[in-house]
Amino acid sequence: MVAEQVSGRGAGRRRGPGVGCGSVASGLAALGLTVALAGAAAAQDAAGAQDAAGAGAPAAAGAPIRLQLNRLEASGEACRATVVIDNLKGGAIKSYKVDLFAFDTEGVAQKRVAVELGPLPARKTTVKLFDFAGLTCPKIGRVLLNDVLACEGGEGGREGCLERTETETKAGVPLDR
Repeated sequence: MVAEQVSGRGAGRRRGPGVGCGSVASGLAALGLTVALAGAAAAQDAAGAQDAAGAGAPAAAGAPIRLQLNRLEASGEACRATVVIDNLKGGAIKSYKVDLFAFDTEGVAQKRVAVELGPLPARKTTVKLFDFAGLTCPKIGRVLLNDVLACEGGEGGREGCLERTETETKAGVPLDR
């Protein structure tokens, strides 16, 4: 609107040298100031909108995924692990595949397994079972979450899910990250 007012002033009038230059310069300065203020206001509005969106957004963005080694029990020649996955504050995850290492009581890696723990429904705790085949439970001294191999539907992809995963144990054997 300011640009129209500035360009519309004195249209069609002939001026002598130097006449009206101050008004054109002031009009251009006003235009520049108006554009700068409008840009600052738009940036502030965008920042406010992002803050408002963040305040009302679901907690899934940075919500932790809690992985608990709940129990180890003998299952023939294997050690069966019961894992509790707490996704109470997060959104649904189609696939949550983890890379785990079982170490013996001396700290030597004994078994590596890739376990699909998904799907994980939004705002729910689930329980999954899997076996460390060929390894008896008394030989396991600790379990390491080595990596998250897949995290479909999770915020930030595989790397984001790894960062959000917290570990704990109730099995008497540490579950570390």
